[in-house]
Amino acid sequence: MASTVINKPIISADSHIMEPPNTYIAHIDRKYKDTAPKVVWDDKRGDTYVIDGMKDTIPMGLVAAAGKKAEELAGLSVRAKFDELHRGGWDPEARMADQDRDGVAAEVIYPSVGMILCNHPDPDYKKACFDAYNLWIAEYCSPHPDRLIGLGQTAMRSPEEGIKDLDRIKAQGLRGVMMPGFPVKEDYDSPIYDDFWQAAIEKQMPLSFHILTSNEGIARAPRGPRINSFMSIIRGNQDIIGTFIFSGVFERNPKLKIVCVEADAGWAPHFMYRMDHAFERHRYWMTAGKLSKMPSDYFRENVYMTFQDDWVAFKMKEMCNPHRLMWANDFPHSDSTWPNSQALLNKHTVGLTNEEKNWLLHDNVADLYGL
Repeated sequence: MASTVINKPIISADSHIMEPPNTYIAHIDRKYKDTAPKVVWDDKRGDTYVIDGMKDTIPMGLVAAAGKKAEELAGLSVRAKFDELHRGGWDPEARMADQDRDGVAAEVIYPSVGMILCNHPDPDYKKACFDAYNLWIAEYCSPHPDRLIGLGQTAMRSPEEGIKDLDRIKAQGLRGVMMPGFPVKEDYDSPIYDDFWQAAIEKQMPLSFHILTSNEGIARAPRGPRINSFMSIIRGNQDIIGTFIFSGVFERNPKLKIVCVEADAGWAPHFMYRMDHAFERHRYWMTAGKLSKMPSDYFRENVYMTFQDDWVAFKMKEMCNPHRLMWANDFPHSDSTWPNSQALLNKHTVGLTNEEKNWLLHDNVADLYGL
């Protein structure tokens, strides 16, 4: 299906793969062969990823549920075998047909299991898993590098190792780096990371923070019905943005760009207002870094945001920065707009000029990754 929204090719700024069962086992350091993340059959949940050292498991049928009806996401309806899932999640040739069906010409590719691994308590194990994933995703994207824009992962065990990871990931042909929500040494507000930020700028490797990668900073037992937990998953990203802005990371590294991924964007205008209010009213008794501009100015310039069916983002674009908003289809996850992205975009972009549509659906992500 061709795009009916703009005359430029639409690029999804956040899509995913579904790591096949051999992703980690076949590529990981021999030390971790026996404990590498693996797929096991669960009679209630189907093929499920199990990660040594973590209680949470990942039912693959629920993760790769793009195109299913809402009522199909419950219970045994997501009990599936790996080979029954979207083949494009692990087969790059099949992915081309998936893109064409959705009217998407290219996708920035994030992991699925790798998101959960960001929360693993053992940094050495996490490092081994991410190195293995980087080898696999580079192979996956290599047949179609203009349509499959792969990102690598770093465990951030130290700023120095992070810089080496940037070099290795770039040499593998990947276009950016997905960051864990928390580094191992101190936190991202520390000046010890300034050399890493500068390296990312110089190497033109955008840094992404995806939802669900900083769970240790979010309450694990949300109040009320289980569905209320869905409302908290953007909290980790908001905290990261506030950390970068208030601590002066962008003040010290003005050319640094980070990507807030899959946390929507419609909330950003109020968040910027609240940061400005906090800074104006409370900065003399609540500590903050040295800032030469208002917090919202850093947000508008240094933070990119991806979103799927967040129609509010389209309506509030002028209260954000329309050059930092990037639409995504989130394929093949359960929150994906695939295969109906064209119909959704035709509805949500009503009132936008052609130039604005180009920014949000093509230009911004193309400029960020040098496509």
